[in-house]
Amino acid sequence: MKRQNVRTLSLVVCTFTYLLIGAAVFDALESETERRRWEFLSDVKRNLVRKYNISNEDYRMIEIVIIENKPHKAGPQWKFAGAFYFATVVLAMIGYGHSTPVTIGGKAFCMAYAMVGIPLGLIMFQSIGERLNKFASVVIQKIKRYMRYQRTEATEMNLMLATGMLSSVIITTGAAVFSRYEGWSYFDSFYYCFVTLTTIGFGDYVALQNDQALMNKPGYVALSLVFILFGLAVVAASINLLVLRFMTMNAEDVRREDNELQSASHHVLTLDGEVMAVNGKLLAGHNLVYDDQDTDQISVCSCNCLGGNFSDNHELLLDPSYQPTHKNQTESNFKCKRASV
Repeated sequence: MKRQNVRTLSLVVCTFTYLLIGAAVFDALESETERRRWEFLSDVKRNLVRKYNISNEDYRMIEIVIIENKPHKAGPQWKFAGAFYFATVVLAMIGYGHSTPVTIGGKAFCMAYAMVGIPLGLIMFQSIGERLNKFASVVIQKIKRYMRYQRTEATEMNLMLATGMLSSVIITTGAAVFSRYEGWSYFDSFYYCFVTLTTIGFGDYVALQNDQALMNKPGYVALSLVFILFGLAVVAASINLLVLRFMTMNAEDVRREDNELQSASHHVLTLDGEVMAVNGKLLAGHNLVYDDQDTDQISVCSCNCLGGNFSDNHELLLDPSYQPTHKNQTESNFKCKRASV
């Protein structure tokens, strides 16, 4: 089996194994808490219905009103500041889900906008990531020259370490900022930053949704957008290195397999008694052993050996009982080492 096929199969098996492990861990960590929360909410609902004598239809209407009004706590979502924030989330493929278009025209434009904007955003982030990697490689080379390293070139591991450290700095700094402005705990803010920059975007934590921040805090809005765009560019730089490394491994495997195929099909022939392969046919000593029902004639030497015209001596060469009568003739025979097919 080819090395590439083995790697692909291994990746599929590892991915599904990782999914099974993740499902088991999340089940163990979250299922019991989910059950307790559901029981608590059910008890609260029953108490409210009994206390205020609310019908099921009225209670359902109250739920709808509360859910639909939740996005409006931050103020108007579709004025220019909120619309720009939404467009950024779409282009970056974060997709919080905190605000979504409700009109037919808005939904249609969102699909068309995403079809063009997502590839454009991916190319932009990838290009910025490559420039960051180039800048990091120059900085690493200067640091190595200053520290008098013998080899000053920046390796892939150096670049991955540099972009990883920069990503960590951005996430930790962003977590501190959002913890202060949003009132979240530092861990929740760190969780929000990680989910955002990895474009997971669950939507359980969304910035700019309190105290009408989209309208009243333009500086904070700008800071949040810069964090998203610059952070995604840095993460793209790290991903670019990983993808490049994987593509390099695939290219090396393809080149190695091509070399093996070329070596297997290389036509080399010796007449010193060793068994050699020529296009799937075996030459043992001076005898040609063909495959089943394959009687193609093979020219084993393109020069004029055996002291005369090769076509006249072809049968002599294939005759195992043939013995040259002169020493110089024998030496001439064994100088023919290559086959011309």
